[in-house]
Amino acid sequence: MTATSIETTSATPPASSPLTARAAVPAVGPELARSWLLVNGAQPERFAVAAASAADVVVLDIEDSVAPKDKERARRNVINWLDCQDEHGAQQRAWVRVNGFGTQWWEDDLRALAGVRGLDGVMLAMVESPEHVTRTAELLKDTRIVALVETARGVQHLQAIAGARSTYRLGFGLGDFRRDTGFGENPMTLAYTRSQFTIASRAANLPGPIDGPAVGALGPKLAEATSVTLEFGMTGKLCLMPEQTATVNEGLSPSLSELSWATEFLQEFDADGGEIRNGSDLPRLARARKILGLAGAFGLSVPEGYDVHFEAPTDTYHC
Repeated sequence: MTATSIETTSATPPASSPLTARAAVPAVGPELARSWLLVNGAQPERFAVAAASAADVVVLDIEDSVAPKDKERARRNVINWLDCQDEHGAQQRAWVRVNGFGTQWWEDDLRALAGVRGLDGVMLAMVESPEHVTRTAELLKDTRIVALVETARGVQHLQAIAGARSTYRLGFGLGDFRRDTGFGENPMTLAYTRSQFTIASRAANLPGPIDGPAVGALGPKLAEATSVTLEFGMTGKLCLMPEQTATVNEGLSPSLSELSWATEFLQEFDADGGEIRNGSDLPRLARARKILGLAGAFGLSVPEGYDVHFEAPTDTYHC
């Protein structure tokens, strides 16, 4: 949930009541980042607005959103911004989405970005093989790389891409993938593909994958799209406008019911001596610690006085 969440004071609020965001919300690093906000590199007036948004990560885009004639200008805009400090004297920082391997701009992008002070990482477009990642890493040493997979060929090679030494996290280029395959937008149509991203990420011990954006969606429609992201085990989502970031952050954070259950379970477990009592305790212990760890990273807590009890997650029952 966001820093504007309202604390509930009722002893028994409804299950949909928001979590309380702590006063000092910590910065969320790219490993756990939920909202990845793309900003057109040809529109530098939008950079500061994006940096001030609720986005966990800002991605200055010099790839898909920039017309070929504007590529060089967008690259200069991005580098100039990343080389400067903000009005408070802090180094301006962001990720950059660079053009895909094999395009005429790929190498120029990487050489220009090498050594730029505010560069936190790159999102590499149109990744179709692990070589695309490793070759990028050779030109941008010690730089985190999100491999954005956007084609059928790329999805076929997901396991190898995830296993590349320099792949930091996988991203799903949803729009280009649909154009490449002719698939529709129904979540069931893309269920297999989304599952492959999560399975490949987990098998390679990567953070959860980043889902594609919900173009133009806000409010309930965006919340529904984010719930699909969560259902498939994806832990981040691309955003196309600052107004989407808070909803995405909320949807990909531990829910109030999860946090309430985890807190209650650990209290009960400790009160019972902290000993494993049955086959469900180990998975529940791991789940509860993960939920509370994420809540701590996102600066969330259960509202004071909240006293509603929830059942354990279904995948923690011993059978």
